[in-house]
Amino acid sequence: MLRNITTIEDVKLFAFQLVNEENLNFHPDNDFLDYINTETNLPVYLLEESKKLNALMNKCFEVCEQYNEDIYELMGQPLFEKLKIGVYSKSSNDNLKSQN
Repeated sequence: MLRNITTIEDVKLFAFQLVNEENLNFHPDNDFLDYINTETNLPVYLLEESKKLNALMNKCFEVCEQYNEDIYELMGQPLFEKLKIGVYSKSSNDNLKSQN
């Protein structure tokens, strides 16, 4: 897991790690203390872990603002790809292929 966020690429990597390595369905506005494991009904992250992840997310907001990027679009992409939502859905991909 990243320890610092300083670039747009770091923001993208952090989102990728949350979705693909932490297997987390996350939203940038949510506190990491709020995530609950649906099998155990226990918090996914302990207080110290949550503080670190929340600090990283705050840096993501700062970096996106600095570079005038939409944090929701950037950080949503790995989740949309994994869940095959929107332009990443099979039907959207089939529509794009038929247009070419």
